[in-house]
Amino acid sequence: MNYKYFTSESVCSGHPDKICDQVSDAVLDEAYRQDPGSRVASENLATKNRFVMAGEVTTKADLDFEQIARKVIKRLGFNDPKFNFHWQDTPIDVYIHKQSPDIAQGVDEGGAGDQGMMFGYACKETPQLMPAPIMISHRLAQRIDEVREKGIIPYLRPDGKSEVTLKYEKGMPVSVEHMVLAVAHQEGFENGRLKKDLYQQVVVPVLEEFKFKIDEDDLIVNGGWTWHIGGPASDTGETGRKIIVDTYGGMGRHGGGCFSGKDLTKVDRSGAYACRFLAKNIVAAGLADRVEVKVAYVIGQPNPLNRGVDAFGTEKKSIKYIQDFAFNLLDLSVPNILKQLNLRQPIYQQTAAYGHFGKEGLPWEEIVA
Repeated sequence: MNYKYFTSESVCSGHPDKICDQVSDAVLDEAYRQDPGSRVASENLATKNRFVMAGEVTTKADLDFEQIARKVIKRLGFNDPKFNFHWQDTPIDVYIHKQSPDIAQGVDEGGAGDQGMMFGYACKETPQLMPAPIMISHRLAQRIDEVREKGIIPYLRPDGKSEVTLKYEKGMPVSVEHMVLAVAHQEGFENGRLKKDLYQQVVVPVLEEFKFKIDEDDLIVNGGWTWHIGGPASDTGETGRKIIVDTYGGMGRHGGGCFSGKDLTKVDRSGAYACRFLAKNIVAAGLADRVEVKVAYVIGQPNPLNRGVDAFGTEKKSIKYIQDFAFNLLDLSVPNILKQLNLRQPIYQQTAAYGHFGKEGLPWEEIVA
Protein backbone atom coordinates (compact mmCIF):
# COMPACT_ATOMS: atom_id res chain seq x y z
CA MET A 1 0.00 0.00 0.00
CA ASN A 2 1.95 3.00 -1.27
CA TYR A 3 -0.80 5.63 -1.24
CA LYS A 4 -0.76 8.16 1.62
CA TYR A 5 -4.48 8.79 1.07
CA PHE A 6 -7.09 6.50 -0.44
CA THR A 7 -10.71 7.25 -1.33
CA SER A 8 -13.62 4.89 -1.92
CA GLU A 9 -17.33 5.43 -2.43
CA SER A 10 -20.57 3.53 -2.03
CA VAL A 11 -24.23 4.17 -2.85
CA CYS A 12 -27.56 3.68 -1.10
CA SER A 13 -29.96 0.93 -2.09
CA GLY A 14 -32.21 3.43 -3.85
CA HIS A 15 -29.50 4.58 -6.24
CA PRO A 16 -30.73 4.02 -9.85
CA ASP A 17 -27.96 1.54 -10.71
CA LYS A 18 -28.59 -0.37 -7.50
CA ILE A 19 -32.32 -0.57 -8.17
CA CYS A 20 -31.40 -2.36 -11.40
CA ASP A 21 -28.85 -4.61 -9.68
CA GLN A 22 -31.32 -5.64 -6.99
CA VAL A 23 -34.06 -6.46 -9.48
CA SER A 24 -31.56 -8.48 -11.53
CA ASP A 25 -30.56 -10.51 -8.49
CA ALA A 26 -34.17 -10.84 -7.36
CA VAL A 27 -34.83 -12.55 -10.70
CA LEU A 28 -31.83 -14.83 -10.14
CA ASP A 29 -32.91 -15.67 -6.58
CA GLU A 30 -36.44 -16.56 -7.61
CA ALA A 31 -35.13 -18.71 -10.46
CA TYR A 32 -32.73 -20.52 -8.10
CA ARG A 33 -35.47 -20.88 -5.48
CA GLN A 34 -37.61 -22.86 -7.93
CA ASP A 35 -34.89 -24.42 -10.12
CA PRO A 36 -31.21 -24.55 -8.96
CA GLY A 37 -30.22 -25.44 -12.52
CA SER A 38 -31.47 -22.12 -13.89
CA ARG A 39 -29.35 -20.09 -16.31
CA VAL A 40 -29.88 -16.37 -15.86
CA ALA A 41 -28.53 -13.20 -17.45
CA SER A 42 -30.85 -10.44 -16.23
CA GLU A 43 -30.29 -6.81 -17.25
CA ASN A 44 -32.38 -3.76 -16.37
CA LEU A 45 -32.65 -0.09 -17.21
CA ALA A 46 -34.43 2.44 -15.00
CA THR A 47 -35.30 5.98 -16.06
CA LYS A 48 -38.04 8.55 -15.51
CA ASN A 49 -41.38 6.70 -15.33
CA ARG A 50 -40.00 3.64 -17.15
CA PHE A 51 -38.35 0.34 -16.24
CA VAL A 52 -37.02 -2.07 -18.89
CA MET A 53 -36.04 -5.70 -18.29
CA ALA A 54 -33.99 -7.67 -20.82
CA GLY A 55 -31.74 -10.71 -20.95
CA GLU A 56 -31.63 -14.46 -21.28
CA VAL A 57 -33.23 -16.90 -18.86
CA THR A 58 -33.43 -20.68 -19.26
CA THR A 59 -35.26 -22.30 -16.35
CA LYS A 60 -38.04 -24.61 -15.24
CA ALA A 61 -39.18 -21.87 -12.84
CA ASP A 62 -42.36 -19.91 -13.39
CA LEU A 63 -41.16 -16.30 -13.19
CA ASP A 64 -43.40 -13.21 -13.16
CA PHE A 65 -40.68 -10.73 -14.09
CA GLU A 66 -42.84 -7.63 -13.74
CA GLN A 67 -44.05 -8.51 -10.25
CA ILE A 68 -40.52 -9.35 -9.12
CA ALA A 69 -39.42 -5.88 -10.20
CA ARG A 70 -42.38 -4.08 -8.60
CA LYS A 71 -41.78 -5.83 -5.28
CA VAL A 72 -38.16 -4.65 -5.17
CA ILE A 73 -39.02 -1.08 -6.20
CA LYS A 74 -41.72 -0.92 -3.50
CA ARG A 75 -39.31 -2.15 -0.82
CA LEU A 76 -36.81 0.55 -1.80
CA GLY A 77 -39.31 3.31 -1.00
CA PHE A 78 -40.41 4.59 -4.39
CA ASN A 79 -43.99 5.20 -3.32
CA ASP A 80 -44.52 8.91 -4.02
CA PRO A 81 -45.72 10.23 -7.43
CA LYS A 82 -43.32 13.18 -6.96
CA PHE A 83 -40.44 10.79 -7.59
CA ASN A 84 -41.58 10.17 -11.19
CA PHE A 85 -40.76 6.52 -10.56
CA HIS A 86 -43.43 4.60 -8.67
CA TRP A 87 -43.48 0.94 -7.75
CA GLN A 88 -47.11 0.54 -8.76
CA ASP A 89 -47.61 2.93 -11.69
CA THR A 90 -44.34 3.01 -13.62
CA PRO A 91 -44.63 1.01 -16.89
CA ILE A 92 -42.38 -2.06 -17.00
CA ASP A 93 -41.33 -3.53 -20.34
CA VAL A 94 -40.03 -7.12 -20.40
CA TYR A 95 -37.76 -8.37 -23.18
CA ILE A 96 -36.33 -11.66 -21.90
CA HIS A 97 -35.58 -14.75 -23.99
CA LYS A 98 -33.75 -18.07 -23.64
CA GLN A 99 -29.98 -18.44 -23.43
CA SER A 100 -28.08 -18.78 -26.70
CA PRO A 101 -27.63 -22.49 -27.60
CA ASP A 102 -24.01 -21.75 -28.56
CA ILE A 103 -23.24 -20.61 -25.01
CA ALA A 104 -25.38 -23.32 -23.42
CA GLN A 105 -23.46 -26.08 -25.23
CA GLY A 106 -20.17 -25.34 -23.43
CA VAL A 107 -21.81 -24.71 -20.07
CA ASP A 108 -23.72 -27.99 -20.28
CA GLU A 109 -20.36 -29.77 -20.32
CA GLY A 110 -19.24 -28.01 -17.13
CA GLY A 111 -17.30 -25.25 -18.85
CA ALA A 112 -17.09 -21.56 -18.06
CA GLY A 113 -20.00 -19.45 -19.29
CA ASP A 114 -17.64 -16.84 -20.72
CA GLN A 115 -14.00 -15.89 -21.11
CA GLY A 116 -12.33 -13.35 -18.86
CA MET A 117 -10.09 -12.66 -15.90
CA MET A 118 -11.16 -12.22 -12.29
CA PHE A 119 -9.48 -11.02 -9.12
CA GLY A 120 -10.00 -11.42 -5.38
CA TYR A 121 -8.54 -9.27 -2.64
CA ALA A 122 -8.13 -9.29 1.13
CA CYS A 123 -6.16 -7.31 3.72
CA LYS A 124 -5.87 -6.82 7.47
CA GLU A 125 -7.40 -3.32 7.58
CA THR A 126 -10.77 -4.42 9.03
CA PRO A 127 -12.16 -7.46 10.88
CA GLN A 128 -13.86 -8.45 7.61
CA LEU A 129 -10.38 -8.53 5.98
CA MET A 130 -11.54 -5.83 3.57
CA PRO A 131 -10.11 -2.39 2.72
CA ALA A 132 -11.30 0.15 5.28
CA PRO A 133 -12.37 2.91 2.83
CA ILE A 134 -14.94 0.76 1.06
CA MET A 135 -16.22 -0.85 4.26
CA ILE A 136 -16.79 2.54 5.90
CA SER A 137 -18.44 3.84 2.72
CA HIS A 138 -20.79 0.84 2.62
CA ARG A 139 -21.71 1.23 6.26
CA LEU A 140 -22.46 4.93 5.79
CA ALA A 141 -24.75 4.20 2.83
CA GLN A 142 -26.46 1.43 4.75
CA ARG A 143 -26.96 3.69 7.78
CA ILE A 144 -28.45 6.45 5.60
CA ASP A 145 -31.02 3.92 4.42
CA GLU A 146 -31.64 2.77 7.99
CA VAL A 147 -32.36 6.24 9.38
CA ARG A 148 -34.74 6.92 6.48
CA GLU A 149 -36.60 3.62 6.74
CA LYS A 150 -36.90 3.78 10.54
CA GLY A 151 -37.97 7.44 10.56
CA ILE A 152 -34.95 8.57 12.56
CA ILE A 153 -34.42 11.27 9.91
CA PRO A 154 -37.95 11.22 8.49
CA TYR A 155 -37.47 13.80 5.75
CA LEU A 156 -34.94 11.76 3.75
CA ARG A 157 -35.91 10.26 0.39
CA PRO A 158 -34.54 7.22 -1.48
CA ASP A 159 -31.13 7.56 -3.16
CA GLY A 160 -27.79 8.65 -1.80
CA LYS A 161 -24.02 8.22 -1.95
CA SER A 162 -21.06 8.19 0.42
CA GLU A 163 -17.35 8.85 -0.10
CA VAL A 164 -14.52 8.47 2.40
CA THR A 165 -10.84 9.40 2.25
CA LEU A 166 -8.51 7.72 4.73
CA LYS A 167 -4.93 8.58 5.60
CA TYR A 168 -2.44 5.69 5.62
CA GLU A 169 0.80 5.16 7.50
CA LYS A 170 2.94 2.06 7.01
CA GLY A 171 0.20 0.45 4.93
CA MET A 172 -2.60 0.85 7.49
CA PRO A 173 -5.36 3.47 7.82
CA VAL A 174 -4.86 5.89 10.71
CA SER A 175 -7.47 8.64 10.28
CA VAL A 176 -10.40 9.92 8.24
CA GLU A 177 -9.36 12.96 6.23
CA HIS A 178 -12.54 13.78 4.30
CA MET A 179 -16.10 12.53 4.00
CA VAL A 180 -18.78 13.33 1.43
CA LEU A 181 -22.45 12.38 1.68
CA ALA A 182 -25.19 13.02 -0.86
CA VAL A 183 -28.80 12.35 0.14
CA ALA A 184 -32.15 13.25 -1.42
CA HIS A 185 -34.60 14.90 0.98
CA GLN A 186 -37.95 16.65 1.24
CA GLU A 187 -38.34 20.31 0.37
CA GLY A 188 -38.21 22.80 3.21
CA PHE A 189 -35.10 21.51 4.97
CA GLU A 190 -31.91 23.56 4.78
CA ASN A 191 -28.54 21.99 4.13
CA GLY A 192 -27.32 22.97 7.59
CA ARG A 193 -30.09 20.96 9.26
CA LEU A 194 -29.44 18.00 6.99
CA LYS A 195 -25.70 18.09 7.65
CA LYS A 196 -26.16 18.22 11.43
CA ASP A 197 -28.67 15.35 11.42
CA LEU A 198 -26.50 13.17 9.18
CA TYR A 199 -23.41 13.90 11.27
CA GLN A 200 -25.13 12.94 14.52
CA GLN A 201 -27.21 9.99 13.32
CA VAL A 202 -25.01 8.52 10.58
CA VAL A 203 -21.40 9.67 10.66
CA VAL A 204 -20.64 9.51 14.39
CA PRO A 205 -22.09 6.03 15.07
CA VAL A 206 -20.59 4.51 11.92
CA LEU A 207 -17.11 5.86 12.58
CA GLU A 208 -17.30 4.64 16.18
CA GLU A 209 -17.69 1.11 14.78
CA PHE A 210 -14.35 1.53 13.00
CA LYS A 211 -12.69 3.46 15.85
CA PHE A 212 -12.37 6.66 13.83
CA LYS A 213 -13.83 10.14 14.18
CA ILE A 214 -14.18 13.29 12.12
CA ASP A 215 -15.21 16.87 12.87
CA GLU A 216 -18.51 18.07 11.46
CA ASP A 217 -16.63 20.79 9.58
CA ASP A 218 -14.84 18.09 7.55
CA LEU A 219 -18.14 16.64 6.34
CA ILE A 220 -19.53 17.77 2.99
CA VAL A 221 -23.24 17.15 2.33
CA ASN A 222 -24.83 17.51 -1.12
CA GLY A 223 -21.95 19.73 -2.17
CA GLY A 224 -23.42 22.42 0.07
CA TRP A 225 -26.60 22.62 -2.02
CA THR A 226 -30.01 20.91 -2.04
CA TRP A 227 -31.18 17.66 -3.63
CA HIS A 228 -34.88 16.88 -3.56
CA ILE A 229 -35.67 14.20 -6.15
CA GLY A 230 -33.41 11.15 -6.41
CA GLY A 231 -33.76 7.85 -8.20
CA PRO A 232 -34.21 7.14 -11.92
CA ALA A 233 -36.06 10.40 -12.62
CA SER A 234 -32.83 12.33 -12.02
CA ASP A 235 -30.25 9.76 -13.16
CA THR A 236 -30.84 6.77 -15.42
CA GLY A 237 -29.72 3.46 -13.91
CA GLU A 238 -28.46 0.22 -15.42
CA THR A 239 -27.47 -3.19 -14.12
CA GLY A 240 -23.74 -3.63 -13.60
CA ARG A 241 -22.49 -0.05 -13.53
CA LYS A 242 -21.17 -0.07 -9.96
CA ILE A 243 -18.46 -2.72 -10.28
CA ILE A 244 -15.96 -0.89 -8.06
CA VAL A 245 -18.60 -0.23 -5.39
CA ASP A 246 -19.46 -3.94 -5.60
CA THR A 247 -15.88 -5.10 -4.97
CA TYR A 248 -13.01 -3.35 -3.16
CA GLY A 249 -13.56 0.35 -3.73
CA GLY A 250 -10.73 0.66 -6.24
CA MET A 251 -8.16 -1.12 -4.10
CA GLY A 252 -6.96 -4.15 -6.01
CA ARG A 253 -7.58 -4.96 -9.66
CA HIS A 254 -10.92 -5.64 -11.35
CA GLY A 255 -11.48 -7.91 -14.33
CA GLY A 256 -14.25 -5.68 -15.70
CA GLY A 257 -17.24 -8.00 -15.50
CA CYS A 258 -20.18 -7.15 -13.27
CA PHE A 259 -21.90 -9.65 -10.94
CA SER A 260 -25.60 -8.91 -10.50
CA GLY A 261 -28.15 -10.79 -12.58
CA LYS A 262 -25.71 -13.51 -13.63
CA ASP A 263 -26.12 -17.12 -12.59
CA LEU A 264 -23.03 -18.74 -11.17
CA THR A 265 -21.97 -20.65 -14.28
CA LYS A 266 -20.78 -17.23 -15.40
CA VAL A 267 -17.24 -16.89 -14.15
CA ASP A 268 -17.40 -13.10 -13.97
CA ARG A 269 -19.24 -13.86 -10.77
CA SER A 270 -18.22 -17.30 -9.53
CA GLY A 271 -14.55 -16.77 -10.42
CA ALA A 272 -14.43 -13.48 -8.51
CA TYR A 273 -16.14 -15.09 -5.52
CA ALA A 274 -13.66 -17.96 -5.59
CA CYS A 275 -10.71 -15.55 -5.70
CA ARG A 276 -12.08 -13.59 -2.75
CA PHE A 277 -12.51 -16.86 -0.82
CA LEU A 278 -8.87 -17.76 -1.40
CA ALA A 279 -7.53 -14.27 -0.69
CA LYS A 280 -9.46 -14.01 2.56
CA ASN A 281 -8.30 -17.42 3.75
CA ILE A 282 -4.68 -16.60 2.93
CA VAL A 283 -4.81 -13.47 5.08
CA ALA A 284 -6.83 -15.20 7.82
CA ALA A 285 -4.17 -17.91 8.00
CA GLY A 286 -1.50 -15.27 8.65
CA LEU A 287 0.35 -15.98 5.40
CA ALA A 288 0.21 -12.35 4.21
CA ASP A 289 -1.13 -8.96 5.33
CA ARG A 290 -2.46 -7.99 1.89
CA VAL A 291 -3.08 -10.35 -1.01
CA GLU A 292 -4.63 -10.54 -4.46
CA VAL A 293 -5.60 -13.75 -6.26
CA LYS A 294 -6.05 -13.81 -10.04
CA VAL A 295 -7.63 -16.33 -12.40
CA ALA A 296 -8.55 -16.42 -16.09
CA TYR A 297 -10.98 -18.64 -18.04
CA VAL A 298 -11.98 -19.43 -21.60
CA ILE A 299 -15.60 -20.08 -22.55
CA GLY A 300 -16.62 -23.75 -22.54
CA GLN A 301 -13.58 -25.02 -20.62
CA PRO A 302 -13.85 -25.90 -16.91
CA ASN A 303 -10.31 -25.19 -15.74
CA PRO A 304 -8.61 -21.78 -15.65
CA LEU A 305 -5.98 -20.85 -18.21
CA ASN A 306 -3.84 -19.34 -15.46
CA ARG A 307 -3.96 -18.50 -11.78
CA GLY A 308 -1.67 -16.71 -9.37
CA VAL A 309 -1.16 -14.84 -6.10
CA ASP A 310 0.45 -11.46 -5.33
CA ALA A 311 1.10 -10.55 -1.69
CA PHE A 312 2.64 -7.12 -2.43
CA GLY A 313 5.72 -7.94 -0.36
CA THR A 314 3.70 -8.69 2.79
CA GLU A 315 4.04 -12.48 2.55
CA LYS A 316 5.17 -14.42 5.65
CA LYS A 317 5.96 -17.54 3.60
CA SER A 318 7.16 -17.99 0.04
CA ILE A 319 4.71 -17.22 -2.76
CA LYS A 320 4.98 -20.85 -3.85
CA TYR A 321 3.94 -21.96 -0.36
CA ILE A 322 1.00 -19.54 -0.41
CA GLN A 323 -0.09 -20.67 -3.89
CA ASP A 324 0.05 -24.32 -2.87
CA PHE A 325 -1.98 -23.50 0.23
CA ALA A 326 -4.61 -21.64 -1.79
CA PHE A 327 -5.01 -23.98 -4.71
CA ASN A 328 -5.23 -27.01 -2.44
CA LEU A 329 -7.97 -25.21 -0.53
CA LEU A 330 -10.18 -24.76 -3.60
CA ASP A 331 -9.98 -26.42 -7.00
CA LEU A 332 -10.74 -23.56 -9.40
CA SER A 333 -12.55 -25.63 -12.02
CA VAL A 334 -16.00 -24.15 -12.61
CA PRO A 335 -18.02 -27.22 -11.52
CA ASN A 336 -16.02 -27.50 -8.31
CA ILE A 337 -16.41 -23.81 -7.42
CA LEU A 338 -20.18 -24.17 -7.80
CA LYS A 339 -20.21 -27.33 -5.68
CA GLN A 340 -17.66 -26.53 -2.97
CA LEU A 341 -18.94 -23.01 -2.33
CA ASN A 342 -22.57 -24.11 -2.78
CA LEU A 343 -23.35 -21.22 -5.11
CA ARG A 344 -26.58 -22.44 -6.70
CA GLN A 345 -28.88 -21.06 -4.00
CA PRO A 346 -31.10 -17.95 -3.66
CA ILE A 347 -28.76 -15.68 -1.69
CA TYR A 348 -27.85 -12.97 -4.16
CA GLN A 349 -30.25 -10.07 -3.71
CA GLN A 350 -28.47 -9.19 -0.45
CA THR A 351 -25.23 -8.74 -2.40
CA ALA A 352 -26.74 -6.17 -4.80
CA ALA A 353 -26.46 -3.31 -2.28
CA TYR A 354 -23.51 -2.35 -0.03
CA GLY A 355 -21.08 -4.69 -1.79
CA HIS A 356 -20.59 -8.38 -2.48
CA PHE A 357 -17.71 -8.85 -0.04
CA GLY A 358 -17.18 -8.46 3.69
CA LYS A 359 -20.66 -9.71 4.67
CA GLU A 360 -21.20 -12.53 7.10
CA GLY A 361 -22.97 -15.70 6.03
CA LEU A 362 -21.95 -15.74 2.38
CA PRO A 363 -20.05 -18.90 1.32
CA TRP A 364 -17.11 -17.05 -0.24
CA GLU A 365 -16.62 -15.19 3.07
CA GLU A 366 -16.18 -18.36 5.11
CA ILE A 367 -12.79 -18.91 6.75
CA VAL A 368 -11.91 -22.61 6.59
CA ALA A 369 -8.12 -22.63 6.79
